[in-house]
Amino acid sequence: MSGEYAQGIRRNWRQFTLQIFTVFAVGLTMGSQRNVVPIMGEETFGVESLLVIGSFVVSFGIVKAVLNLYSGKWADAYGRKPILIAGWIAAIPIPFILIYAPSWSWIAVGNVLLGVNQGVAWSMSMISKIELAGPDQRGLAAGLDEAFGYTGVAAGAWLTGVIAAQYSLRPEPFYFLAAVIVVALLIAIVLIEETLPYAKAEAAGLDDDGDGVEADGGTSEADLSFTEIVKRATYKDRTLFTAAQAGHVENFVDTLVWIAFPIFLVSQGLGVAQVGVVVGVHSAAYFLQVYTGRLGDRVGRKPPIVVGFFLAGVGVLGMVLVEGYYLWILLSALSGVGMALHYPNLIAVASDAAHPLWRSTGLGVYRLWRDLGYAVGAVLIGLSVDLLSIEAAFYGTAIAMFLSGGLVVLWMEETHPELGTHEPPSVDLEASKTGSED
Repeated sequence: MSGEYAQGIRRNWRQFTLQIFTVFAVGLTMGSQRNVVPIMGEETFGVESLLVIGSFVVSFGIVKAVLNLYSGKWADAYGRKPILIAGWIAAIPIPFILIYAPSWSWIAVGNVLLGVNQGVAWSMSMISKIELAGPDQRGLAAGLDEAFGYTGVAAGAWLTGVIAAQYSLRPEPFYFLAAVIVVALLIAIVLIEETLPYAKAEAAGLDDDGDGVEADGGTSEADLSFTEIVKRATYKDRTLFTAAQAGHVENFVDTLVWIAFPIFLVSQGLGVAQVGVVVGVHSAAYFLQVYTGRLGDRVGRKPPIVVGFFLAGVGVLGMVLVEGYYLWILLSALSGVGMALHYPNLIAVASDAAHPLWRSTGLGVYRLWRDLGYAVGAVLIGLSVDLLSIEAAFYGTAIAMFLSGGLVVLWMEETHPELGTHEPPSVDLEASKTGSED
């Protein structure tokens, strides 16, 4: 593709770099709650039930999941930049709620805004990178997005842990959070450019090439209704269904790290700063997505996904089978490496299977099911701890990862543009017509 909207990371490096900073800021915002907030539940508000403590992750997960879906739809209609700005505006009250909340219920309700910010800002930054990069670097773009996003999560968890250890659980850690939100909002308003024209130029190239644009009866892949896209990405396409369930289950691990790791490690005698290191090293391992996303561009999406699921399951299981600060760091890192292997490649699967003009919506459907895993995982983990033991939550999460990885082995077809065996299902003509106004 040539012209003003030619794709490629090197060609578009300025905007790509700004989008990297944006997703890093999104990660910092999320990471600022990864270490300190669960401990606040016990020590500041006296909450003993992990299910209740996990309620702030439930509210986060549900809202983030729904916003992933609709922000993708809105971005296809109105553009990426205005939706990104709205996501950062929604984040402004978060530090004030964390500082002044009189009870735990305020934290849970306030985390709705974190879900809005993550569902909107991260989605927009991700789709913009994919559009700037183009098909040949799609896995690398997804890997860079997730790598810097979760490096931000790790940095936020570590920094707030250090600040809390030096001062107190609140308010000092959340002054840092407020500064991040203000800077990110200003960059979104002043420096970020719209990337929707890149998607339109890519779609025009497909039209010129006659590359799969027409489906049964002349109905265009580009013309699928919102409802038909949701159906395809959820259950009509077995490969995309497998990706959706895998994304859903993988977030059980992220939820476990968020709410159970800190409480488990504190119960084993670690201090807040040490917990921050163990939690942070898991997210820091996500930086490997710079390489694992590129690996998916070279060898295909499926092999890194399969290996990643089993590695993450082993890392989670090992946390309750060993004792010792350094062993916990090692196993936390191992589970993070597993997540780094499959995370960007699942995104690439959903992106490979989508037409450029509804790729944002298609990715939104995948991210809907993926991030509902936060809510479901928080409930299952909380019930496991409250009814059985905290170790049971680790065992259950590991088993879920092994089972989900097995389903990927059996059902997922390769979607890589050159190596792939996946063929999308034919367009449902009647559904496409009746749903055209959705």
